Amino acid sequence: MKTYNVIQREIEEKWNLIPRVDSPIHKAGIILPPGEWERFDPFLLMAEDNMRKGAFDFHPHRGIETVSYMIDGVMDHRDNAGNKGTLQKGDTQWMSAGKGLLHLEEAPEGHFAHLLQLWVNLPADKKMSEPRYQDILYHDTPIRNEDGVQYRVISGSSGDIKSNTQNYANVTMVEITIKAGHTAKQDLKPDYNGFLYVLEGNGIFGADEVRAGKQEVLWMKPSVEYDSEIQVHAIQDLKVLLIAGKPLREPVFAHGPFVMNTEEQIIQAFADYRSGKFGEWIN
Repeated sequence: MKTYNVIQREIEEKWNLIPRVDSPIHKAGIILPPGEWERFDPFLLMAEDNMRKGAFDFHPHRGIETVSYMIDGVMDHRDNAGNKGTLQKGDTQWMSAGKGLLHLEEAPEGHFAHLLQLWVNLPADKKMSEPRYQDILYHDTPIRNEDGVQYRVISGSSGDIKSNTQNYANVTMVEITIKAGHTAKQDLKPDYNGFLYVLEGNGIFGADEVRAGKQEVLWMKPSVEYDSEIQVHAIQDLKVLLIAGKPLREPVFAHGPFVMNTEEQIIQAFADYRSGKFGEWIN
């Protein structure tokens, strides 16, 4: 009879949200700092933003996907191809910039937007793909329920529940809500890098039982050889966002809003932007 080994993931490192911006219309902190390309692969950076109208102007991207997860509030988004929409609490937008676009994300007048934004690297052969959007609305997100635990599967899978979200880089993203005294178990591929971010409450994480609370980041040790899972026990009612992905193991050259594989490609991205190849902004 064949047996299957499942490794219980441990926590490699824990850190707090790093404050970065504090203005009347924009407060922000860094969850995953940029520059640790190899360690965080395929993730490039992640931030928590609380903003009002005027915090950002329109701006370009090339070579990445941005994932915007709405904690609270309302956010409008639009680009220079005429795409537009509105995200509310619990919604997620998965935007692939591909070969390049100009876009704007902002709270409507008189409102605020509280969100997490993750940058995911695109594989080399997809960096010049056509831009695309996927709006993953709260009420359309697949759910798996266990005793005292709810898993909302934004991308990838949880148990036998799968998301319809399309990925160029394989990413699992699951919002896990746990009642006090209960334990969640989320399966993970052996070669996936991943982390958890605490949205509410506090709990005990991983086989090494690391305690963490709101706005703390827990980077998981890799499993490498065998399928794995991460256990999370809620001391108080707990909500966490689990994000994990398959490393691309490709060179990373990043400058501002562009992430490519060579310095020459970055230079070309800026040249294309300045010459108008990203198109014009539509007011």
